[in-house]
Amino acid sequence: MTLNDLKPNHSCIVEKLLCCEDIKRRLLDLGLIPGTKVIYVRKSPSGDPTSFWIRGTNIAIRKEDCKNICITKVKEERL
Repeated sequence: MTLNDLKPNHSCIVEKLLCCEDIKRRLLDLGLIPGTKVIYVRKSPSGDPTSFWIRGTNIAIRKEDCKNICITKVKEERL
């Protein structure tokens, strides 16, 4: 399962990043490390990027990058 598969108001745990090294470094710097809880917030009006709640911050991630982030789904969340 990848971050693209997550539904609005659901949370997950990051398992691993399969991105190229440049993108991987950027995501790691933003706090998206294995074991991190992520909550799907909403898509932008244009449909890409998608906003996620990560470590107390709203982060927008492109679909292209979300497909390379492996996750384990947890549950529905209330924001």
